[in-house]
Amino acid sequence: MSMEWPVRADWLAQVSEPPLEPDLPIVDAHHHLWKLPHDTYLLPEFLADADRAGGGHNVVASVFAECAAMYRPSGPPDLRSLGEVEFANGIGAQAASGVFGPVRACAAMFGSVDLTRGEAAGEILDLHVSRAPDRYRGVRPIVCADPHGVLDPWPSAPAELMAGAAFRAGARALARRGLVLDLWVFHHQLDQVADLARALPELSIVLDHLGTPLGMGWYADKRAEVFEAWLRDLRTVAGCPNVVVKLGGLNMHFNGFGWGDRPQPPSSDELAAANGPYYRAAIDLFGPDRCMFESNFPMDKRSVGWGTLWNAHKKIVAGFSADEKRQMFSEVAIRTYRIAGLDTAAASSSTP
Repeated sequence: MSMEWPVRADWLAQVSEPPLEPDLPIVDAHHHLWKLPHDTYLLPEFLADADRAGGGHNVVASVFAECAAMYRPSGPPDLRSLGEVEFANGIGAQAASGVFGPVRACAAMFGSVDLTRGEAAGEILDLHVSRAPDRYRGVRPIVCADPHGVLDPWPSAPAELMAGAAFRAGARALARRGLVLDLWVFHHQLDQVADLARALPELSIVLDHLGTPLGMGWYADKRAEVFEAWLRDLRTVAGCPNVVVKLGGLNMHFNGFGWGDRPQPPSSDELAAANGPYYRAAIDLFGPDRCMFESNFPMDKRSVGWGTLWNAHKKIVAGFSADEKRQMFSEVAIRTYRIAGLDTAAASSSTP
């Protein structure tokens, strides 16, 4: 199943689970909104999943992740991504009004700026911030690269992009503004993330999707080998104190679990068994105070339902303390993306 396949509501409806720990506050640290020919996922669709009345889990806020949504159709190419900033900020304002319910969707966001423009990227960053000063918190440039074609038909980024002088100059411009660099990479790029983090200790870096250990195509029969390499390099990344990691995004087709090819979606037990070793290894390396949970919806929605996914997350960390859960499910995202006006500590104190 590829990212071009639509979400299949009837298929997902075959598995329904009551929510575990329904009072535990959640800040979904990474989701998209878009309108594509094969898929619409906008505020109503997100709230249908995330609102407690529908999904059962206590989602209090979320972080919008860039996805080339609502770019301007014309004008200078470097400024077209401003359309996405304005779009996400508008969604955030709608959600903050309370008219649509209590979930503060898009309470923070990160957009897309070409950091290879070097110092000149700073001018574009300033324009982005000016469009959403209360919500704009950083960027995610396109850095995914793979020599074995897992991105086909989409092109890979240059293999050594993050090591380039221009990219690092752009990253310094990001750091000077107190903004965050989100990075989606594949597992064999983790050494480059560590190199970047060490070279720019003043830059806050978020590693998306656990560094995406690959399991499709050329990697399909190499799961144990990939896990070993992923764990080795993730340990190096975790040694950089300016990096935090997102727990999630492991159910895309890139990861090779093949959930979307089955007659029925996975249960939370199946997800916890498959994803758990990766989550627990990352938590062990980074610590709960540098980990945050994400849905990666609607990308992961091609493989699993909302309630099932969050139940799996909770099962994987069932043995952690209430404070550690609060860190991973809300506080790390609040701190990293500077989400104002949220106090989840009191609500968490009564959660087992």
